[in-house]
Amino acid sequence: METTNFALLGLIPLLPALGALINGVLGRSLPRPLVALNAVGSMATSFLLALLSVGFMVWHGTPGGHGTVFPELSYQAFTWFAAGPLHVDFGFALDPLSSVMILIITGVGTLIHIYSAGYMWEDPGFARYFAYLNFFCFAMLCLVLGDNLVVLFLGWEGVGVASYLLIGFWYEDDEKASAGKKAFITNRVGDFAVVLGLFLLFQLSGSLAFADLRSWVSMLSVEQAHSLMGMLTAICLLLFVGCTGKSAQIPLYVWLPDAMAGPTPVSALIHAATMVTAGVYLIARLSFLFVLAPHAMAIIATVGALTAFFAATIGATQYDIKKVLAYSTVSQLGYMFLAVGSGAFFAGVFHLMTHAFFKALLFLGSGSVIHGMHHEQDMRKIGGLRKYMPITAITYLIGCFAIAGLPFVTSGFYSKDEILWFAWSNQNVLRGFPGLNTALWAIGLVTAGLTAFYMFRSYFMTFEGECRADEHTKHHIHESPITMTGPLVILAGLSLVGGFVGVPHILGGPWLPFLDLHGFLHQVVGHGEALYVSRFDGSVMTWVGMGIAIVVSSLGIGVAWMLYGEQSSIPAQFVASIGRVHTVIANKYYVDELYAATVGRGVRWLGVFCHRVIDVFLIDQVLVQGTAAVAEFLGAALKQLQNGDLQRYAAFAMFGLGLILLLLL
Repeated sequence: METTNFALLGLIPLLPALGALINGVLGRSLPRPLVALNAVGSMATSFLLALLSVGFMVWHGTPGGHGTVFPELSYQAFTWFAAGPLHVDFGFALDPLSSVMILIITGVGTLIHIYSAGYMWEDPGFARYFAYLNFFCFAMLCLVLGDNLVVLFLGWEGVGVASYLLIGFWYEDDEKASAGKKAFITNRVGDFAVVLGLFLLFQLSGSLAFADLRSWVSMLSVEQAHSLMGMLTAICLLLFVGCTGKSAQIPLYVWLPDAMAGPTPVSALIHAATMVTAGVYLIARLSFLFVLAPHAMAIIATVGALTAFFAATIGATQYDIKKVLAYSTVSQLGYMFLAVGSGAFFAGVFHLMTHAFFKALLFLGSGSVIHGMHHEQDMRKIGGLRKYMPITAITYLIGCFAIAGLPFVTSGFYSKDEILWFAWSNQNVLRGFPGLNTALWAIGLVTAGLTAFYMFRSYFMTFEGECRADEHTKHHIHESPITMTGPLVILAGLSLVGGFVGVPHILGGPWLPFLDLHGFLHQVVGHGEALYVSRFDGSVMTWVGMGIAIVVSSLGIGVAWMLYGEQSSIPAQFVASIGRVHTVIANKYYVDELYAATVGRGVRWLGVFCHRVIDVFLIDQVLVQGTAAVAEFLGAALKQLQNGDLQRYAAFAMFGLGLILLLLL
């Protein structure tokens, strides 16, 4: 792969960093329009530079064996540090995979910044909010542009800090501040595993640069790869534990639903389009490494499928509109891990992209609802908003159709169906465990039906029927300003047409050469897919799988319409008939309570032990007070000897001399 030095790459993350610095230092003294202009302008300019960089890379592509081969654009800012054999440059690299990511981050990020200007206009922390938001985008761009795992990890930790600041933005409220701390602490558990994985990987390969790692893997013989499988599996699983934290998978998913405590645009940016997809990006980036650990891949696919189903069941019982979307995000991330764990790295990245469009749309749509309803989030107290907020209603409906996978006309159909197809058709999901691929496909299929159900449940409860708000609220419901509805319309359009870049061959795709995301990503993830993917022969099974997925999603929409499309007592009767089951699911299976009773109590006991035994007893009493007591005792004893009595000195001297003679003789 040809590498080209391209200094423009350094400006893409630098501009949001400067925006964060200016608003963070001078924001309080600047007028709000200037604060918004600085924040939005830095992101918009970064987006234009990203377009120029990707355009330059595409323009200089050359024909290759699997389509076009694109040059890798690189920029080395400076040497960060060198320690023995470890030499780390603060460098950036742009290839097809990072191209997709930076366009999502800067493009969707710009729309969310524009939306935020309207949503947060009256907030007293306006400048501080935009400083945090710009800083988050800077860290995320470092994560996806870093040409080595150390720079990636810097961005990985940076988005963790930024998410803590943004989730706990309204820190005066203890509940919101606790949500920020919960996100930060939970992610630290996963990040510790990532650090261990990086240490082991460096010990094994001698480098943490992606180019060096790819070269090292390519030179491994079959025998060497087999002998290293145990170590590679351990490394991949450690990295995946970090991914379960950052991308909210079982068992470290618990922070994301509580992260809805932050401003709604934060949810759209962090928990739909960027940070939570970092784990999927990491596995896709290291796909050449993960395919050498098939058991780790199978665990990733299994955890992804189980997370998708588990979160979907919870989402179907929530009444807070943001909580519904939060568990939907966890579920859709599970789909992405099902894809990459099945060896379908392209499908995982494809769904990552389409999910950024429709989930950002849905979160911003919910924010528009909350804004119009004066911060009411309980869907049982909303209803009938279609006639009050028509733009929000139609764009939210488009988002629901996209995530449910309305056939042929929405982006979610193409990316979700691709994942289900690969999960079903790949025979190598877990070597030695036949039939697991079918089980994972079945779980994903049921989840697709649940997804369609709970999303249209949220639409019908929010926008259809009669408004259930009080009279005072009804008189003040209004459509959001254009700064909020404009991004909704753009994201709705992307939610419809975004999937056309991944139309499969069975449907006549790619329709145009530049609408071939699979071919575009091939040079990055194609090697792993070629090693790992095994599909059914013929097109009949493809049509069968597609048809089943369409039927299941349609059933989900139909059930939601029957139960919530019009005023009905059936949902209440059904809930009453399964009272305890519904209570358990609505309370999120009491996982938070389980963690509090086990991990939380264990940490508290450990803290008490460290305080009472180590701090108070060992340090204070034994080391500090004990040392003083020993010194005092020795001083008192020596005081009896050093009293100035010459006769006593002579007696001791004679006694000592006699003792020496006795020992010698």
